[in-house]
Amino acid sequence: MKNIKLIVAYDGTNYHGFQEQKGTGLDTIQEVLEKALSKLTKREIKIIGAGRTDAGVHARGQVVNFKCDDWPIPLTKTALAVNALLPNDIAVLKAELVPLDFHARFSAISKTYCYRVYNERILDPFVARYALHEPRRLDVQAIDEACQYLIGEHDFKSFQSKGTPVKTTIRKLTQARADKEGKLVKFIFSANGFLYNMVRIMVGTLIQVGLLKIKPEALRDILEAKDRTKAGPTVPPQGLFLERVDY
Repeated sequence: MKNIKLIVAYDGTNYHGFQEQKGTGLDTIQEVLEKALSKLTKREIKIIGAGRTDAGVHARGQVVNFKCDDWPIPLTKTALAVNALLPNDIAVLKAELVPLDFHARFSAISKTYCYRVYNERILDPFVARYALHEPRRLDVQAIDEACQYLIGEHDFKSFQSKGTPVKTTIRKLTQARADKEGKLVKFIFSANGFLYNMVRIMVGTLIQVGLLKIKPEALRDILEAKDRTKAGPTVPPQGLFLERVDY
């Protein structure tokens, strides 16, 4: 038995999220990958993903693993072989053999997400698929100040949408910052785990800070409230990227 780990990049625009949705007829990243892998090995392959990205969300460093008795292709050639069967908006970047107890989701110790905002009056059509357009000027210094209140171990219930039930809403955020690169503002977050829509709600709230609608220190009060209605809006999915998963 072999356990194979893949690092996968994809444009999520045309997919209804990562996770398989049986019986719906909706295309998902998981289903497309499994079909390609099953075709190569001539038997059914089921994969495990590190992050269940939502519809329209992208990834540069999604991690999946799958087990099989006799993988027929050398690992050095696996990425090319799988990519030959995948559409152009999904690509395997790397394949490697990992211990049998490796689990793409449960073995992860940290995930990093980036949310991109195009901060310019007129939208560049060539970034529209991969960023939120915010035409009003954002105060990045104020946003960075607000980010400091998010770093550390907190109850992030105020930044959770209703979705899959979780045992606890406490998470440890090790990185939260905003980088301005030309007309783009990149919101970067690393944590030991994220709640449903947590990144998109944090960004929606931080944009309110950047527009000077709320003060940076308001983030402390929003965290303490443990009330979703106290935080900002949930920004749309197209600006969000799963950048990296650490083990």
